[in-house]
Amino acid sequence: MGRFSRYSDRVGHPVRSARYISLTTFKRNGQPVATPVWIAPALPGEPFRPGELVFVSLADAWKVKRLRRDPRVEVQVCDVRGRVEPDAVRYAGLGRVLDAPEDVRAVKRALGNKYGWWYHGFAAAESVIMKVYPGYARRVGIGLTLEGSAAD
Repeated sequence: MGRFSRYSDRVGHPVRSARYISLTTFKRNGQPVATPVWIAPALPGEPFRPGELVFVSLADAWKVKRLRRDPRVEVQVCDVRGRVEPDAVRYAGLGRVLDAPEDVRAVKRALGNKYGWWYHGFAAAESVIMKVYPGYARRVGIGLTLEGSAAD
């Protein structure tokens, strides 16, 4: 696992060191929708809960809209394109949207701690896009509490 294995002692959930997870949220009719996301263990303290995993998303993304309506989630380890191995374990849990700017900054710090230059390079490219497309700038943090986490 290399760089990502150093998180094995900080968070008690098996997906904590995965580079990507397939996040499944649910439409009004119950249909599941999966999306690959970067995930990181939350930093200690507020606004995070013990054992929480976090990621950042566009505020108006469909996954965020679905989470606001229904906090149920399922996650599986996947690759960058969202492909899940047939025998991958599926974990159920709850997601919550973190809207406050200081909460979003804390989530970004957690991602930067885990992914290092990969995340910082992505964030730099994103800042250029945000200057060109101002509507692209609004972000929220997402916190996930999964079955089998340290909080259980």
